[in-house]
Amino acid sequence: MKKYIAEFLGTFLLALVVGLSLSGKFPSVPTPVLAAITVAVCVFTMGAICGTHINPTITIGLLSVGKIGVKDALGYLVAQFAAGGAANLVSNALLNGARPAVVAVDSGAVFIAEVLGAFCLAYGVASVAFGKAPGAANGLTIGGSLLFGLSIAAATGSNAVLNPAVAVGLSCVSVAYLTAPIVGGVIAMQFYKFVQSE
Repeated sequence: MKKYIAEFLGTFLLALVVGLSLSGKFPSVPTPVLAAITVAVCVFTMGAICGTHINPTITIGLLSVGKIGVKDALGYLVAQFAAGGAANLVSNALLNGARPAVVAVDSGAVFIAEVLGAFCLAYGVASVAFGKAPGAANGLTIGGSLLFGLSIAAATGSNAVLNPAVAVGLSCVSVAYLTAPIVGGVIAMQFYKFVQSE
């Protein structure tokens, strides 16, 4: 149960930071940078407890390569989406309902952008999951991969969410934002599994 609680907390903090950042209260620090730092800190502080997926994309991707079982994956998914919903409520309350709207558009361009961005993120996570990244640099590897993925997605036409639970936290819910990151994550995990094998 503790790992699910940790997973809830990490996802909640990520979704909350992103939601509050979009209000413009951190004008000198771009939202993608804040998201990457938050993920890196969560990896360093919670990685030994829950693995710090804090993203359904990562959980389903790791499930596809056998790095997590079905029971734990389901528990993580429940925790992540519950955390996204909680972050939505809290950020709206803290900002008195004045949080800027994030428009969720379904289009081929958005779908592809989210797939590409999630691929970059999940590829970095896969290097950690398969033990190929230096252990001391796990937070930097994953946080950097997120920043890289967010940059690619934003440059190619999406809101650069890459995380269905954060999409819930931002009320940015559409087929593209809920499914495209998972597609990109599974492809990245499978590809990494193939290229790292002996």
